[in-house]
Amino acid sequence: MGTVSLPDTWVYALRLPHDPRAARVARMTVRAALKSHGRLDVLETVELLTSELVANTYRHTSGPASLRLTALADGRLRVGVWDGHPRIPAPFGEPPWDRVPLAPMDAEKGRGLRLVQECADAWGGLALADSPLDRGAGKLLWFEVGGQRPDFLRS
Repeated sequence: MGTVSLPDTWVYALRLPHDPRAARVARMTVRAALKSHGRLDVLETVELLTSELVANTYRHTSGPASLRLTALADGRLRVGVWDGHPRIPAPFGEPPWDRVPLAPMDAEKGRGLRLVQECADAWGGLALADSPLDRGAGKLLWFEVGGQRPDFLRS
């Protein structure tokens, strides 16, 4: 009888208070999880993009946030950040997007979403109305890095 080895999948979830230190806590959590699973190949990118999304929840909302880090079977990592504000900023929405212009790379504010767009393999957003995840309304912004990219995303 042969053995079946499960793919290296795992999930970490973290609830974050509305606190200016939330981005730091998220970075530390992501760093610890990725190091413990040997995913140093994407550590800096995931840490940076997670920090940007969590910092945005503090800047643009008045409530708590949630972070979910998921290792998928094909080697991709997906990071989702939930907050209670329903507006999905560009470039995360589906057409017709909220037409928020992306900040220039030399701007002092507003570069986080551009970093996600430039560094992640995929990203998206989902408006939630009375979420089955027991979080209430709001939105979930997510990005993915690593793993095998589909042919249409390869340069």
